Amino acid sequence: MTSEEPGNDYAPDSRNEAGGNPKKGPSKLVSVAEVLGELLITLAVFCALYVVWQLWWTGVQSEHRQLEAREASSWSKPASGDTERVAEPQHGNPPVEPESAADGELMAQLYIPRFGEHWERNVVQGTSPSQLAYAGIGHYPTSQMPGELGNVALAGHRAGYGEPLAHVDEFKPGDAIVLRTKNYWYVYRYTSYKIVLPDQVDVIAPNPERPDDPATKRMITLTTCEPKYSTATHRWVSWGELDYWAKVSDGVPRELMGDQGTDVLFADKASTPLVRVGSLQTTILVLIAAYLVIYLAALLAWRYPLLREIRNGTRPRPVASIYGWILRHQSGTAPIRWILMILLILVIACALLEWGFPWLATNVPYLRQMSNYSAF
Repeated sequence: MTSEEPGNDYAPDSRNEAGGNPKKGPSKLVSVAEVLGELLITLAVFCALYVVWQLWWTGVQSEHRQLEAREASSWSKPASGDTERVAEPQHGNPPVEPESAADGELMAQLYIPRFGEHWERNVVQGTSPSQLAYAGIGHYPTSQMPGELGNVALAGHRAGYGEPLAHVDEFKPGDAIVLRTKNYWYVYRYTSYKIVLPDQVDVIAPNPERPDDPATKRMITLTTCEPKYSTATHRWVSWGELDYWAKVSDGVPRELMGDQGTDVLFADKASTPLVRVGSLQTTILVLIAAYLVIYLAALLAWRYPLLREIRNGTRPRPVASIYGWILRHQSGTAPIRWILMILLILVIACALLEWGFPWLATNVPYLRQMSNYSAF
């Protein structure tokens, strides 16, 4: 069996020229510094993974749940699938749809071209933490329905969970804000915004401009957190007014066609495989199975050659190291041990995204407040 080259976690070969035993290994101070450095690096990676979970993986899970809701709906495609046909604008009193909705029910789709060509989100009845986290955009049950005289008030996250309203600060006057219900399009135009305290609920009143007066317009309101990436002390409120409405059976509003035309139904064709899966559990099982197969095969073929060399004195005593200890206790030659080490790291990272970080965000008050976390 050939001898392996020493890795970075081993002290230089300090055997004397006569071939005696290795000299005394590194001091305790060096060992403590090594372990402390590894712990600090681990903490930094842990924090980085938490940010990845909060800003990316929760969005994947949110999009997965919205995709499931859309696929379960019985809504038809515009113009029977001819999404290049422009729907004729209607300027009379619009129909109200839906007239009512159960809590959590898919009641509309929201499209905002300013946020991207394929930007769309589900709109569900209710604004509970779970609905805002995973169902898309929430409709305040006390506000009006699409097409109704008054104010269609919606709420959504600005960071994490797909950050549906992350870019409200990029709105320009006249930008289209489009609601699609089962049978109708409602095209609103962005007008203005205001930053308010959370208790200023008059911004979602039927007449937010004059809360004490009856409604005179058909408006839409989008509310989200402010500031964006820290504890939300205020609310960013964006308003728009109805421009026109159209029938879904007639086609697609021109505002959603883009330069080349695009299928705007739900933009599901842009979904990634991860969105289709929505969970890392299968990935974790596959990684564990791969680890066990490689580990057992290497155990039968080579057992633990590195530990044997250290025990026999043909290798110097290694520097104290958490990861070095784990690596040394993998079976097989150096390339095999590194493959096993990488598989272990991937299993741990996926497990943190799937179970570890949700548990922390649920049970640690500071993290719960920071991430606005809500379980499914």
